Amino acid sequence: MENNQNFEYKGFKANGFLMLLVSLAIVGLSIWGIVVGATEGNDLTAVLCSISTLIGCIMLGGFMVIEPNQARVLVFFGKYRGNILQEGFWWINPFISVKKISLRARNLNADPIKVNDKMGNPIMIGLVLVWKVKREEIYKAIFNIDTPSKVLTTTTAKGNVEISSASASDSRMDALANFVTVQSDAALRQVAGNYAYDSNTAAEGELSLRSNADEINVLLEQKLSERLDLAGIEVVEARINYLAYAPEIAAVMLRRQQADAIISAREKIVEGAVSMVKMAIDQLSEKEIVELDEEKKAAMVSNLLVVLCSDESAQPVVNTGTLHH
Repeated sequence: MENNQNFEYKGFKANGFLMLLVSLAIVGLSIWGIVVGATEGNDLTAVLCSISTLIGCIMLGGFMVIEPNQARVLVFFGKYRGNILQEGFWWINPFISVKKISLRARNLNADPIKVNDKMGNPIMIGLVLVWKVKREEIYKAIFNIDTPSKVLTTTTAKGNVEISSASASDSRMDALANFVTVQSDAALRQVAGNYAYDSNTAAEGELSLRSNADEINVLLEQKLSERLDLAGIEVVEARINYLAYAPEIAAVMLRRQQADAIISAREKIVEGAVSMVKMAIDQLSEKEIVELDEEKKAAMVSNLLVVLCSDESAQPVVNTGTLHH
């Protein structure tokens, strides 16, 4: 069987409670035999019981407890022997090295980072990510990602510095979390650099970070899955949770957005005003309420547009004379 594939451990595995009773029985009987042998002067019995006591003590090192959504990876003198995913209390060969790994989901709430969008505008963007190790790719999470020992420094009361190191197994999930953090930062920069901030600066038909959030989140998940596949990590969910212009251009971009909004509103107002003026002239002509020449139509159009497009209420001027004065 290839050692680069995940598979269930096929070696001897026994119920932990049963083997605990067996180990304690061996140790207890061996100690009793040592005492009896020493009392009766039987050196051979004492030696054999001493050996069995040692064996019983070694057997006590083969116990392990597996909680739900956790796994154990087994290595026998450098050779990968498989995984144990079944929860419970188990006993295996005590000479097999056991590496712990969690299959539970974890969150990453990345702080916003500054990147340039497709148009070169500096923006602040952040993401939230839910990830976990795939059950069928535990091998990658253990053996594809290096887990250096942590070096811990402490200062004593006398000012001396003591250096100690934590085991690699203790920091394995921390190493995976660090790998996820770095790759998430890289994927987020890649996605943000390929699209404009909003549809006002994007070309027609192109996606933008602000206007097409759902599509961008799907692309972000794809990029993250490609980068994290090396470590056997599954992206459960990834989405942009913070998006804004960088502080140095935020005020300028806000004024531009306000100007765009005003222009769009004015376009709607003018479009509606023209429709209303046309409707008024058509109805006056159809119902023969008054006959207007081109000059008076132009004056009427001008007055109606002022009334309809003005930001403030228009003040009417009442003409008490004739139509010509």
